[in-house]
Amino acid sequence: MNKSIKHSLLALALSSFTLSTAFAHDHKSHQEVKLTKAPANASVYIISPQDGATVTETFTIEFGLQGMGVSPAGFDKKNTGHHHLLVDGKKLPAFNKPMGSEVKHFGGGQTQTQVKLAKGKHTLQLILGDHRHVQHSPAVVSKKITITVK
Repeated sequence: MNKSIKHSLLALALSSFTLSTAFAHDHKSHQEVKLTKAPANASVYIISPQDGATVTETFTIEFGLQGMGVSPAGFDKKNTGHHHLLVDGKKLPAFNKPMGSEVKHFGGGQTQTQVKLAKGKHTLQLILGDHRHVQHSPAVVSKKITITVK
């Protein structure tokens, strides 16, 4: 095979990979996708702070997960996902599309984060997303907790 054909094939292969990877991280996509199955016993929860806690303006949120594993965005591995945090959300994001700017994404597989919130009452809720930032079926969503920032 000559050198120019090899380069063309390599470019084609890399462009296909780039497109599929870009979709996995495209938080603005409006395309509906097939939902990834989650075990029925899977649950996600906020370890800390606890519901009703009073915290300072900058504090750490620890994420908990049972019945599944944590895997970074872009890695399609059975029974895994990564965390998304909904702060002061009135409703959950759409279940059949990648989650967008309404949540904070932890696509690196993080299990905690430090946040800064204004003084007052706030709600926090975790949502587990698959490798494409899409909620699982059944959805793996934490209880919504309320905290007070002093």
